[in-house]
Amino acid sequence: MKFYKYLYIGDTVKEPQKIKRKLKTHAGVFVYVICIAPGDDYLEIFHSSYLKQKYYRYHPPVVVGIASDYDEAVEIVVQITRECLNATGECNLKEYLKGKAKGILK
Repeated sequence: MKFYKYLYIGDTVKEPQKIKRKLKTHAGVFVYVICIAPGDDYLEIFHSSYLKQKYYRYHPPVVVGIASDYDEAVEIVVQITRECLNATGECNLKEYLKGKAKGILK
């Protein structure tokens, strides 16, 4: 499991380090994760139990956010999109997140 350098954490998420450890070990935890989609410039939201599938052990996604429920995950995606629009003037989320991780964008 790969985690984004500046991981977005929902306001109602308690003990994010414990949740990260459980996600890495594929233990059961009830959270929603926001991941970079493998194709176009999109983010995916899905339940953490989805990551228990064998496919994700060999093809780990990049987790950019953790939320306690689906609505909070949507709010995080909206927050990322707003930050991207304010910083770059366009909505290329993958490039924005890469640039932010490299220190190019704030």
